[in-house]
Amino acid sequence: MNTPIETERLLLKELDAEDLLFIIELLNSPGWLKYIGDRGVKTTEEGMEYLKNGPWKSYEENGFGLYKATLKDLGTPIGLCGLLKRESLKHPDLGFAFLPEYMGKGYAFEASKKVLEFSRESLNITIFQAITLPDNMLSIRLLKKLGFLYLSPFRFLEGEELHLFQLILKENP
Repeated sequence: MNTPIETERLLLKELDAEDLLFIIELLNSPGWLKYIGDRGVKTTEEGMEYLKNGPWKSYEENGFGLYKATLKDLGTPIGLCGLLKRESLKHPDLGFAFLPEYMGKGYAFEASKKVLEFSRESLNITIFQAITLPDNMLSIRLLKKLGFLYLSPFRFLEGEELHLFQLILKENP
């Protein structure tokens, strides 16, 4: 996706090298550490490795990935939203994370809704999954608001138990 996806208040676009400091800040924010986990990204070198082996690799291999959510009016990066391809999931996984000061303002819903629409219309993806910790009530509430339904408990190998959600969208006419 070279052209940014636009919502009422946000621009969603692929991450680039200029986003390095933002990525380090987001990946070390309290919500990320609590609900997603420590990715060991503390330095610019580790941040660059994360970008290379995560989002950039996903764009190249899958045609999608996590997109930077930026406030349209100020150009401020506030979070990530997009799709992840996980070996252990049959369908693309909707992921989102926002800096603490931008949570609870509807940005995650706005970004997620647009990512789902874009993915259906431009990538022909109609089935989406999402995983979350059972106590992450903000994410669970958002997934339900987007139309996701709880499927089952889920575990990555020896990891802690997560909740697996799924959404099926109608195909394009």
